[in-house]
Amino acid sequence: MEKILKKVEGKTDYAEVRYEKSLTNTLVMKNGNIDAVNVEQEKGISLRVLYDGGIGFVSTNSSKDTDDLIKRAIKMAKNNKSEVGLSKEMAYDDKWIVSQEKKIEDTDLEWKIEYLQNLDKRMMETKVNIPARIFQLNDTLIEKEYVNSDGAKIIAYHPKIGFFYFLTIVGKTVEQGYKQFGYSGGYEAFDVWDLENVAINEVKGLNKVANQGKEAPKGKMDLLFGPEVTGIAVHESCGHPSEADRIMGRESSQAGESFIKENMVGQGVGSEYVTIAEDPTIEHSYGYYKYDGEGVKARIKYLYKEGKINEFLHSRETAYKMGIQSNGAARASSYNREPIPRMANTFFVPGDYSFDELIEDIKFGIYMKNFTEWNIDDKRYNQRYIGRESYIIENGEIKDPVKRPVLEITTPGFYKAVDAAGNDLEFTAGSCGKSDPMQGLDVWMGGPTIRLRNVIFR
Repeated sequence: MEKILKKVEGKTDYAEVRYEKSLTNTLVMKNGNIDAVNVEQEKGISLRVLYDGGIGFVSTNSSKDTDDLIKRAIKMAKNNKSEVGLSKEMAYDDKWIVSQEKKIEDTDLEWKIEYLQNLDKRMMETKVNIPARIFQLNDTLIEKEYVNSDGAKIIAYHPKIGFFYFLTIVGKTVEQGYKQFGYSGGYEAFDVWDLENVAINEVKGLNKVANQGKEAPKGKMDLLFGPEVTGIAVHESCGHPSEADRIMGRESSQAGESFIKENMVGQGVGSEYVTIAEDPTIEHSYGYYKYDGEGVKARIKYLYKEGKINEFLHSRETAYKMGIQSNGAARASSYNREPIPRMANTFFVPGDYSFDELIEDIKFGIYMKNFTEWNIDDKRYNQRYIGRESYIIENGEIKDPVKRPVLEITTPGFYKAVDAAGNDLEFTAGSCGKSDPMQGLDVWMGGPTIRLRNVIFR
C-alpha cells in the first residue's frame, strides 16, 4: 500500500490506495434440507488519483502489476478532464475492529446446519401449512486497509452475519413472507435477533391473513405503519433522494434522479414530527463503519429534521462541488468499486408514544404491520406500499386481518400526514443497490410505529 503511494508521489495531485480481502460462507436450506454450501474469497487493491482536474480509478486482484496499475490510473486521469476535486479532510491514523462474542472463525458448518434445521422444525411445530421454507445464511470476514497522500492510514477488521427466510403459507389463500436480518459481529447475532420467536410470530401472522383475511377497505382513513414499513419508506423516500450524486444528476442513467434540488435545504417536506437520521456509527449494525471509503470519520446525519430537508449524503467529490466538508457517507461494495454517496443505517427518529397511545383515538383505519410490495419512481416522489400482515382499526382497537391494503402517495404527502411517532424503534436489514457497475451494500432500515392521518387507500 505505502509502496504504491511512494511510487506515485510527485506524479499526481492526490492519490489513495484501498486494499480489501473478504471470505464469505453461504448456506442455503430448503424445507429443512441443505440446498447449497458455498465459500467465496475476494482480494484486491484499487488506486484512485487526481491529476490536473481529472480523476482516474483502477483496480487489480494481483499484487504483481502495481506499476501498470499506476500507469493506467494516471493515464485515465489525464484523459478525464472534468474539473473534479475532493474536499479537504482530516487525515486519520487508526485501526478499528468489530468485536465478536461467538466468533465466525470458530463456528463450524455442522453447528449452522443444526441451528437452521431446528428453526425449521420449530416453524413446523406451529401446525401451519408451510410448504415452502427457504433459509439463507451468510457470514463474512472482511479486512480493509486505506492509505492516502494526505497521510491517512486506516485498518479495519469487520465480521458480518446475514440471514433471510422466505416462507409460503397455504390456508384458504396463499400468503408469502420474507424477512432479512443483518449484524456486524459474530454468531451471537441469532440471540440479538431473537430469530426463533420472530420467525414463529411471522408464521402465525401470515396464517391468520391466509385464513381470516378480508378485503381491504378503500378510501380516506388513518394509518399505522409498523417499524418494518416505516424503515423501507424512509430508505426509499428520504435516504435515496438525499444522495448528493443523485441530486447533482450523476446517477440519472443508472439508479435515477431526485425530487430534491441542491437549493432545497431548509424547505419543508413533512410535518414537525418527521426527523430522519442516517447513522453508520451504531455499533454492531449491518451498515456499521468507523471511517468511510475515503477515510472520512463517520458521524450521524439528519437528512430530514423536524419536517425540513436538512442534509445530503456526501462523498469528498460531491462535497467539493458543493463547497462543504464531506460527512463520511462514501461507501464501496468491493475493492474494485469507487466509493460513492450511500446509506448505512437510515431510520425515522422515534417519538414518545406507546403503541396504545398511537391507536387509541383512531376511529377507523388500517394497521400495516409489514409489507409485501413497494414501488417508487426514479425521482423518489410517487410511491406505493402494499401491506402483508395488516389489520382493520376500529375505535382504537385492532380488529380483523385484511388482505393487501394499497397506499399510493407522494413523498411530501406521506410525511405531511405523519402526526405522531412511537417509541418502538426497530431495524430491518437489506441489501441496497446502486450505480453501474452495480454496488450492493449492507444496510439497516428502521423506525418506530408511526401514525398518518387521512391518507387514501386505493
